[in-house]
Amino acid sequence: MTLSEPQLSAAAYAFLADLVYRRSRIRLGPDKQAFVSGRLGGQLRAIGCDSFDAYCQLLGSPAGEDEVGAVIDLISTNHTQFFRESEHFEHLALQVLPRATGRPVRVWCAAAASGEEAYSLAIVLAEHFGDAGAEAWTLTASDISRRMLDRCRRAIYESSAVKIPDPALLPRYFRRGFGEWDGFYRVKPALRRRVKVEHVNLFQAAYPWPAGFDVIFCRNVMIYFDVESRQALVERLFEQLAPGGHLFVGHAEGLLGLRHRFRSVAPGVYQRPREARA
Repeated sequence: MTLSEPQLSAAAYAFLADLVYRRSRIRLGPDKQAFVSGRLGGQLRAIGCDSFDAYCQLLGSPAGEDEVGAVIDLISTNHTQFFRESEHFEHLALQVLPRATGRPVRVWCAAAASGEEAYSLAIVLAEHFGDAGAEAWTLTASDISRRMLDRCRRAIYESSAVKIPDPALLPRYFRRGFGEWDGFYRVKPALRRRVKVEHVNLFQAAYPWPAGFDVIFCRNVMIYFDVESRQALVERLFEQLAPGGHLFVGHAEGLLGLRHRFRSVAPGVYQRPREARA
């Protein structure tokens, strides 16, 4: 065994899988050992650790708490894109926002990753409310990965990834890079400032904000959880919504097989009744 090729033993993998599940509810099955080894091998080299067994000892000690966060960050899957599953953004723009009245609309992008979904939401909100300004809407973007949230804050994307349904929106909300940044776009400051970025574990004891969201996008993340964890999360999201609020989940997820109090209104779209059932 060498430093460049640390070997992941069955015992070390079992420890890591249990740690990841307890801290994030991400379930790593027996077929993920090579995936975990590949994701964490570079981290071992970066901190000068010569084996996975020694790394597990560090993670199990009080001194390893920060390193646990690095493990969760590296293991979590962060695939996203602008206006992914576009029907949800159309439903938000055409069915949900036109019915909003009175107080500011509160939106939570609960698995924001590198920010593409959050800024897609911000564009829809900005387009709908126009000159109404800061009083009209707020948007919180959260994720368990600090590495991804750094990218969300920077909001710099390869031009090939910035796929916007209406080409007229591109110059309105993005700046084209030049020089060393040729081939990239960055979200304009006015829109970046409207997105509040928070590091949040969906299963932490309490969220750093009051409940009462009008819209929650929590898409394509529950597929990584077991049934028990999905059940717990759906109940928490229900409580985070204001009566009449909407939850959007991925088309491949849905709430089939889960006990819940939502009303289904469209594929992947659920509403908390205004008079919630006990």
